[in-house]
Parts: sequence; structure tokens; C-alpha cells
Amino acid sequence: MFRKVLMFAACILLLSGQVIFAEVSDDDILGEIRTLREQIRNQEERINELEQRLAEKEATPTVQLTDGTVEDLTRLALGCLNIKAGATFVVQGTDNANGDGLSQKGEDVTDASYSINLMFEKEFEDYGKAFIGIETGDGAGVEDELRVFSNVNRDADDSDSSLAVAEAWYEHAFQSIPASLMAGKIDGTILVDTNEYANDECTQFLGRIFRNSPTIEIPDNTAGLRLNLEPGDIVDIQLLMMDGDNDWEDIADDGFYAAQLNLKPGIFDRSGNYRFLGWLSDREHTKWNDSIRTKEEMYGFGISFDQELSDSVGAFLRYGWQDPDVYLNDESFSLEHAWSAGLQFTGSGWGREGDIFGIAVGQAIPSDKYKDAGSNLNAEDEGHFEAYYNYKVNDHLTMTPDVQIIWNPYGDDASNGNDTITVVGMKGQVDF
Repeated sequence: MFRKVLMFAACILLLSGQVIFAEVSDDDILGEIRTLREQIRNQEERINELEQRLAEKEATPTVQLTDGTVEDLTRLALGCLNIKAGATFVVQGTDNANGDGLSQKGEDVTDASYSINLMFEKEFEDYGKAFIGIETGDGAGVEDELRVFSNVNRDADDSDSSLAVAEAWYEHAFQSIPASLMAGKIDGTILVDTNEYANDECTQFLGRIFRNSPTIEIPDNTAGLRLNLEPGDIVDIQLLMMDGDNDWEDIADDGFYAAQLNLKPGIFDRSGNYRFLGWLSDREHTKWNDSIRTKEEMYGFGISFDQELSDSVGAFLRYGWQDPDVYLNDESFSLEHAWSAGLQFTGSGWGREGDIFGIAVGQAIPSDKYKDAGSNLNAEDEGHFEAYYNYKVNDHLTMTPDVQIIWNPYGDDASNGNDTITVVGMKGQVDF
């Protein structure tokens, strides 16, 4: 019985198939084939589109979250714009302050300051980069209570909390030669006379003598051009031109010009930079021995070395010289030499990854012509010592106790006291 049912069903299916194929023409079959091909083509295009979107998504950095906290907001999905922000807070106390405005000699002073920096950076593939830096701050700290050749708080931004555009520039990378050209409002102190271990007041030394040489008249952030040449892996050359007096007028007449050669020989198979700098300033200077000559130029040279010695130790040396015969108009003294040297130790050496200990010593040495032009001036060499310890609290907060000692302040010629000055401070750095 079951076999008969199967045979009957097979006959019905066979007859049905014959009817169907009998009713379908060749044109209908070709039409169906064309439709299927079109559908397959559409699906392939859709798959290719989805694969492209997936590849773009994987290449675009996203915001990483951990326990609801933003971990990395340095790049935005729209155009891959880099955004960084930081706030620096400094509290310093000093004894034997000798500022002209103090009510008594050797007064003890405790002051604070803060600064905030917001930076926007955009890279244009491999041919260019744009940068805008906005900053604000308040408080001079203890700097206005001291009479010294080189002061103690490079981060002080006494701008009454008003916003200012600190930098705004575009850098173009040439394709035919290994060079780039930067133009706009630039910061010369991070382009020449730089140093791996002594060039950032937010994370390294606060004292100005350890940030840049006081014998180089690098202007404040202003209009400028920087040409960077990299003819090889172990050498680069920088040519810098800036508006010397920062007034955006007569740029060529009051210009600051510098050329720096940086050698990177890879001593001990470790990173190191050996920079040699020459500079000229067209700002108006006065001859020490001829006060009628008030439109003299100034020139000088300097070196800045940094060398990694081991995985956790680095050393630096900086020296500068400038023409001792003239001084910048409106200044009451001039330096001829300045030097500084120091060491940096990373916390990996004692089990504190992220911590940094730095120590440095230096001198600001006044010009002999300045001493000869004065009346009974001592014009001693002003000495500086600084030590700091960066304690990494977490990925965003670093606390830094800092101590500075200054002997022979203002060359032993301050009217309100010449005793050795000690400055003890605490710096807090918050990075977003």
C-alpha cells in the first residue's frame, strides 16, 4: 500500500514538472537569469560598501571608557582632531625674599599661581599639520617678591585669567626634500635651545635658568617662520625667524634670527641630542660704555646636550654666551654667560613606574662691562640649585614637591637683601 502511494505521488510530480516546463518559454528563462544576475550584483555592491565602512570604523580611534570614565579623548572621530588639555597649579614659599617692593628685608612670602592650556592639533595626511594653543592663568607666584637674574616659576601666567591664543601655526611638509616649514604665531623656546630633560616647566624644572638659557633673547610667542631640515637620521637643522619685540610690526627691523644644528650620534646605542645654536637680535640695545648708542644689535651662541645613560637615567648640559658690551633697552643688567647641568632618574629604578626625580645646578654670570659701568657693583655670579620629584598619583594627576636655592641673588647687589634664598613649593599637574 505504501509503495503504491509513493508511485502515485511521483507520477503527479512528474506530470506537474512537464506542465510547468511546457508553459515556460526561452525568453522567460533568460529574463529570470538577468534578474538573478542583477540581484547578485546589487548584493556584491552592498557587501563592498559594508566592508569599506567596517574598515573605516576600525581605522578611526574611538573614545575608550573604563568604569564610565573617559580614558582617551585625544582624538575625535570627525576629522581625527587631536585635543589635549592641562592645568598646572603652583604654590611656593620663600624666605629671605629681596624684592624692591617688600616692606622689610628678608621677608617670608607664600604665593600661588595657576595656568591652563588647551591644544588643538590636526594632521593632514603626510603633507601638513595645524596647531592652535589657548592658555590662561593668574598669579605671579613669588617671582615679583624676588630680585634675581633668573627667576623661579617659569609657569607663572599673570594674565588675570584672560584667555589668549598662545600659538596658532601651520606646518607644511615638503614631498621632494626632507624638510618642513612652519608659519604663524609660534613659541621659539620649544623649537631652539630645547632639551629632553630640561625644557618643560609643567613636568620638569620650574626655575627659568633650567628651562632655557637666560643668555638667549628668544622672544615671547609671536609671528615667526621655522624651517626644519632633516638630511639624515643623525642630524637636523633648524632656521628660525621671529618678531623680536612681539608687536607684529616692522618684523624684519626688530627680528630675531637663530640657526641650530642638532646631532644625534646614538652614543651607547641610546638616544641623545647635541644642539649647537647661533643667534642674532635686531632689537634696540644700548652700549654699556656709550649710552648714546641705543640701537645696537645683540648676538650670541649656545649649546644644549641631553644624553640617555641607562633605561632610567639621563643627563643634560646647557651653556650660553652673549655679547657683553650691550644690554637690552629697559633692562638694568646684562649677562655674559649662563650654564646649567643636571640628571633625571625615572621611577622604574625603584619600582615607581611613572615617577621622575630631577636635580640640577647652574649659574647666571653677569657681564664685566655691566660691572664696570655701575657704581660699586659686586656683580657676583648668581648660583641656582633645584630638585623635584614627580609623584604620579594616577594617569591624570601628578604632584611635584620642588625646592630651589639661589645664592648671590642679583649678583649680591639687591637693595633689599643679599642672603641666600630658599624656595620650597608644590606643583600639581592635571592632564585631560
